[in-house]
Amino acid sequence: MTAEERKHRIEAYLQRVEFASLEELSQHVEASVSTVRRDLTTLEAAGNLRRTHGGARIVTPKTDEFAFSARDAHQLSEKEAIGKACAELIGGNQSVILDAGTTVYHVARHLEEKSPQIVTNSLPVANHFASANKVEVILAGGVIYPRLGVLVGPMTVEAFSKMRADVAIMSAGGITLEGVTNSHALLIDIQRAMLKAAQKIIFCLDHSKFGRQSVSPLCGLDMVDTIVTDSRAPHELVAALRKHGVEVIVAPAAETNGAEK
Repeated sequence: MTAEERKHRIEAYLQRVEFASLEELSQHVEASVSTVRRDLTTLEAAGNLRRTHGGARIVTPKTDEFAFSARDAHQLSEKEAIGKACAELIGGNQSVILDAGTTVYHVARHLEEKSPQIVTNSLPVANHFASANKVEVILAGGVIYPRLGVLVGPMTVEAFSKMRADVAIMSAGGITLEGVTNSHALLIDIQRAMLKAAQKIIFCLDHSKFGRQSVSPLCGLDMVDTIVTDSRAPHELVAALRKHGVEVIVAPAAETNGAEK
């Protein structure tokens, strides 16, 4: 592979995932980290990307697929129902990790009365609790990525690696009987650190995530304690997940009360 081909592949990959670490790019183009670092310097000088701590991000993404505002507009009523149902699972004064998923943001909107201690890398979550006296928020360090509304990078992974919490409430790109996957490689290492940090793992997944496999494997079903979903989740897969020992809670539609378990 020539240097120009390698740089083209780096730029194309960043257009797809928006942000990547040096190690991730090195594996993608099958070159050393030092070689990739030099390529990034050249691409940054051309204005195609911006170097960040431990990686790089594209300057002008071609899609809004990963933007927080665009993602939050999808399945909005389902996310709100899931958020309410999930919040009911949290006890008073628990320590809770919240990831940067849009459905998890809807959980956060219903947590204030629980007086939790929240640990997050989500800027919308942190902003939501900015004036909430009952909630203590610990914001992980890292690089601010405005479009995603998230803190990312090695510092974020390290922060969660040093934390312990009662519960982690997380999102994902898809779930099958093979496990949980996510569509953004940028977030995988952070989410893996969250999984290790919490005693109980809850995934909030609307029906569109069921039976879907995203690019990057996150974890097997053995690491999942509970899934909270909406009433449109496929019954066959819900039943199969329960047979695998995963608690699946189906949130009621917005106009009803209670929850089907």
